[in-house]
Amino acid sequence: MNTFDVIVIGSGPGGYVAAIRCAQLGMKTAIVEKYPTLVGTCLNVGCIPSKALLESSEHYFKSKHEFKDHGISTSSLKINIAQTMSRKEKIISEMHQGLEFLMKKNKITVFHGTGAFLDTHTISISGEKKIEKIKGTNIIIATGSKPFSLPFFNIDKKRIISSTEALSLSEIPKSLIIVGGGVIGLELGSVYARMG
Repeated sequence: MNTFDVIVIGSGPGGYVAAIRCAQLGMKTAIVEKYPTLVGTCLNVGCIPSKALLESSEHYFKSKHEFKDHGISTSSLKINIAQTMSRKEKIISEMHQGLEFLMKKNKITVFHGTGAFLDTHTISISGEKKIEKIKGTNIIIATGSKPFSLPFFNIDKKRIISSTEALSLSEIPKSLIIVGGGVIGLELGSVYARMG
């Protein structure tokens, strides 16, 4: 069984930064992530994709509403949502590659699978192919968050969606109601309002 000074469960902004710092301080470090890619919600379905869409929607909005004041005509302006989403995915992919490089550079062992405590120092990792166990002197839990479904309506991922689905729409909705005024809700509201 592999033994580490530090095991970090979760590779979001809290987890991967903690893992890198521990490794830089000379600790043998592992990180456990249940998803196939690192950086959890923030990079995959949170902060980074929403910022990419915010930037694209801002350019579109300014082109449509502000450029005429500068003498720039944009009479046939339209937004290609497929290209907008493709750009967002490219940014995410580049950041994944950057993080994988940082893990290797800092000699952090990455395990993909769901981590669960067997005892105070032993973690079981259930991956696609096997279950393995690792031991850690110190364990950091950085598992992040998920959208919460309310009992009076069902998130069917078609008509009623979470922020995850809103980050990958194939067309701009004619109307949209955002429930929740947190960062991602406000950002996605801004994105789709700017897009029309």
